[in-house]
Amino acid sequence: QVQLVESGGRLVQAGGSLRLSCVVSGRTASSVVMGWFRQAPGKEREFTAAISWSTGAIYYGDSAKGRLSISRDNAKNTVYLQMNSLKPEDTAVYVCASARRLSRSYREYEVWGQGTQVTVSS
Repeated sequence: QVQLVESGGRLVQAGGSLRLSCVVSGRTASSVVMGWFRQAPGKEREFTAAISWSTGAIYYGDSAKGRLSISRDNAKNTVYLQMNSLKPEDTAVYVCASARRLSRSYREYEVWGQGTQVTVSS
């Protein structure tokens, strides 16, 4: 059973940066890929990035726009989402999730964390 716990979300001014963390416990063979999604009120859930534990292969969503980057530390069982040049439209609950393969679709992710709030002020 995989459990995911996000942290790092906070209030930040536009133009600032932030690094989110997702600690993974209870990893199994079914946890091959870690992805980051964001959910804002009144908006559809949006894919931001995903990474493979074993190969480091990465998918980015359109929302990344060169400002977001994903990485992982296998020794710490942790994935990160680095966010730079933040804009108010980046405001959302950011959630990490586990999947069996690289995908940009939330439907392919099976285990989800509780999310961490990121608020970008104008």
